[in-house]
Amino acid sequence: MKRFRILVVDDEERIVHFLTTKLKASGFEVLTAGDGVKGLEQAQAQEPDLIVLDLLMPKMNGLEMLQELRSFSRVPVIILTAKGADADRIKGLQLGADDYLPKPFNPDELVARIEAIRRRIQPTQKDKDAELFRLGDVTIDFSKRQVLVGGESKYLTRTEWLLLSQLVNNAGRLMLYEELLTRVWGPEYRDDIQILRTWLSRLRHKLQSDPQSPQLIRTISKTGYIIDRPRD
Repeated sequence: MKRFRILVVDDEERIVHFLTTKLKASGFEVLTAGDGVKGLEQAQAQEPDLIVLDLLMPKMNGLEMLQELRSFSRVPVIILTAKGADADRIKGLQLGADDYLPKPFNPDELVARIEAIRRRIQPTQKDKDAELFRLGDVTIDFSKRQVLVGGESKYLTRTEWLLLSQLVNNAGRLMLYEELLTRVWGPEYRDDIQILRTWLSRLRHKLQSDPQSPQLIRTISKTGYIIDRPRD
């Protein structure tokens, strides 16, 4: 059975060695790169299952690498940011990062976040059962993993797709904050409402002409979100 492969991209040898030892001990296969240029080369050649990406690096920094990476790959990315670097964290999420961890960090927390991502990228039975969903000008084809809005194909990141899938597969039922966070990110994220709001906002901007007046994904104040069932 193929082991889950992680690419660590960081220019600090001490951190790379430390993470390599920790991740291998946790059962992962580990690849490494010392800057964004080499990181992109490894991502293309080795096709890792997940990337742990530092932002402050020479030649090509983490944000530049992430932007280039998203032009050809949806591989999950956890970015490592300096403590308090909120602007970098927000920019990373906007560019398509799946999660972030401020330095210094507990390596056990990193492993837990990796495991949470690994769980949520596994296809669920509901994903397999549902095939086509249409509501208004939005069409979701689960067999092709494709979303069309007004006939135009929309690119969704892995996290956006998983979040949308949960809402669609539970159409007509209110999804509580804690339930969505647990199903998409894992139980360790059940109280992180801000990360859910951030990703919902991004999803709405891609699916709705007026995100400020949502028609597809409705907010139930202080409770959760719901997508209505299509009318026959």
